[in-house]
Amino acid sequence: MPGRPPSGRVTLTDVAAVAGVTKGTVSKALNGRSDIAEDTRRRILEAVAELGYRPSTQPWTPPRTRALAAVVDGEESPYVSGVLRGVLAAATASRADLLLRVAPDRESRRSRTLARAWVEQQLASGVVGVIGLTLGEPATMLAAAEAAGLPFVMVDPVDVNTPEVVSIGSTNWAGGRTAAEHLLELGHRRIAWIGGPSASAASQERFHGYSAALDSAGVGLDRDLVREGWFSVDTGLRHARELLRLPSPPTAVVCGDDEIAVGVLAAAREHGVPVPGRLSVVGFDDTPQAMWTSPALTSVHQPLAGMGRMAVETVLAMADGVQPASRQVQLVTMLTVRDSTAPPA
Repeated sequence: MPGRPPSGRVTLTDVAAVAGVTKGTVSKALNGRSDIAEDTRRRILEAVAELGYRPSTQPWTPPRTRALAAVVDGEESPYVSGVLRGVLAAATASRADLLLRVAPDRESRRSRTLARAWVEQQLASGVVGVIGLTLGEPATMLAAAEAAGLPFVMVDPVDVNTPEVVSIGSTNWAGGRTAAEHLLELGHRRIAWIGGPSASAASQERFHGYSAALDSAGVGLDRDLVREGWFSVDTGLRHARELLRLPSPPTAVVCGDDEIAVGVLAAAREHGVPVPGRLSVVGFDDTPQAMWTSPALTSVHQPLAGMGRMAVETVLAMADGVQPASRQVQLVTMLTVRDSTAPPA
């Protein structure tokens, strides 16, 4: 076959010359006519592919490349991995590139100038929407994104007091209540709480669900048994050590997430407290690690991948100009009972 034509817009004449046929034959092949030989049709289609020909009746436009930015605070966890699996699957299905970003440090993200610069960098990278995961103090970034018309969706928002923010989460209050009710039904009455930061709406909702279950059962909330920190193993380890040293320690603990629960299990081993023989433990999230702790962890299941998928679908719809029917979407939680809970000794 002859070489490519000179640079410029590829025409029907160019395709005909490369394929060694007339313009009319090229037109027949492109229109699916059956009155040409298969070998000729093949040569024409090869020429079309080689030259990148597009019919002049359909103006050429550059392919639309859409990208999404998933922004995290930099701390890897099974929770973040679970949500990101859903984000990646949904982005792939939507043919959108996924860019994983570590958020600017907290001091930088408080600066309006730096927040605007960060948003501009995302727009320059083809980002049409941002998904924030475990992102603390995002207010300035959210304001900069809104001013630039860049959709921003939060998953389980932290430090967010603006009801206009679009967020994806789960039924945290119901999950916290279900966890406490499970322990109450087993016969526990001294049930501790170790949660995440007070600025986390998800953690607070879980705590209020736990409190509501105690109240409904006629069990007063004992503030000596309530602790909070970060969603981390260290938080669970530190606070469980304190709780187990109390003159009247708890017989059960509801944890704000599975990471905290892992810390509680470690503290119980340190103190020679068998689980669930003398201490029952319930986590939250039901991450894969819950199945591999010793004993296997009872945990409130969050549809983490589903939350990630919902975040992608929501932010892409917003990028297309479709606003969500609700700014706060919650997916259903349920309790997964394993070996870390039993009636009190």
